[in-house]
Amino acid sequence: MRVSVIGCGHLGTSHAAAMAELGHDVIGVEQDPEKCRALAAGRAPFFETGLDELLAKHTAGGRLRFSTELAAAADHAELHFVAVGTPLRPDGQGYDVDQVVGAVRSLVPLLHRPCTIVGKSTVTVGTVTRLQAIVDQLANVPGVELVWNPEFLREGHAVIDTLKPDRILAGLSSTAARKALEEVYAPILARGEAQLIITDPATAEVAKSAANACLAAKISFANAMAEVCELTGADVAEVTRVLGIDPRIGPLGMRPGIGYGGGCLPKDLAAFTHRVKELGAVRAAGLLDAVEAVNQGRLEAAVELVERAAGGTLDGVRVGLLGAAFKAGTSDVRDSPALRLADRLHLRGATVVIHDPQALPYAQRALPLAQYRETALEAAADADLLVIGTEWPEYVANPQLPSAAAIMVRRLVLVDVRTAVDPAPWSAAGWSVWQLGRPVSRPTVPPATAAPAG
Repeated sequence: MRVSVIGCGHLGTSHAAAMAELGHDVIGVEQDPEKCRALAAGRAPFFETGLDELLAKHTAGGRLRFSTELAAAADHAELHFVAVGTPLRPDGQGYDVDQVVGAVRSLVPLLHRPCTIVGKSTVTVGTVTRLQAIVDQLANVPGVELVWNPEFLREGHAVIDTLKPDRILAGLSSTAARKALEEVYAPILARGEAQLIITDPATAEVAKSAANACLAAKISFANAMAEVCELTGADVAEVTRVLGIDPRIGPLGMRPGIGYGGGCLPKDLAAFTHRVKELGAVRAAGLLDAVEAVNQGRLEAAVELVERAAGGTLDGVRVGLLGAAFKAGTSDVRDSPALRLADRLHLRGATVVIHDPQALPYAQRALPLAQYRETALEAAADADLLVIGTEWPEYVANPQLPSAAAIMVRRLVLVDVRTAVDPAPWSAAGWSVWQLGRPVSRPTVPPATAAPAG
């Protein structure tokens, strides 16, 4: 199938590469000339697991190309995915959907044959109705269909989530639109692993926002239980393990930590909450406000944990911070809890030295006041304590790191604000391990051989 993807950020680039991998002939439209050149050369201007490999493969093979011209997409494709950004408005109240409206308004007059426009961007409830009016007004040919097909991707897993989704949701109102969607996703549907859910556009809009709100609520609930555990001496890892065994709850998303970040959950929860308030659903809005309040509160809890681990003050303390991306698997530092923590530690008088395996150039632009190092061990050098800010495998599942880092630091104190590491190997290497909602794990090496511990 001839496909275009309009807007080549994290979502659009991953989707374009995945569509090429499924066998479609794809053109991506990216208005930024520098980004477009990089994509055309088979390189993403950001890190997303597995993406560069697919870009290199399919740009070289000719199945995927990029252009700055929307007219090229109109000439090429019979199905157009709209994947442009929908940031929060400057006042933080709802989405700025100008890019979506602008893309549809610019594309439709260029179309010269029947085709399907498929929205991927996350939008305010009611946006599809607005876009349908634009299509009806500006289409020069009959048969221009509009479908809303929201994404349910996890950053860091966007490629695999596109190729092997657990569900495909489509809000549409015509048989022709359904046939087009079934055709573009035919290779996925043929495996029988993904459920195709056909509904109306409004339901698709709400379902996307509700899904992210539910994920945010689950993270905030785990963080609320971590706060309870901190006050009672209980172990939040065991509490969430017990909860996760219940099939009605499940273990995924139940790990407490410093809170959610990135370009989706904070933005989507804020916009959904604003719309819910506009609709007059007061009690639902109160619940969503509470979810965000718990999330915001975990930053202060993390700062206090680091301060306690440092001995009561951060003034003059050198902190080695491992991780700058908002989560592992991506270079995205938008609304990164790790960088927010770094900023707060700096304000408390600490010197913060950061390493991240993929996000360093983006972190340096976002937080220039910190220091940056090319390796984790360089970040650990002469640190008074080490902080896990992002749950990269090279930090939390590296059996060599506890011993290797022990040689570099001044004090063997690890603060894991992601609750991601197994304390046992660290304690066995002489470290004190501090985690949100868990008792401190003390060194287990014999006192005669242990390094000084915090």
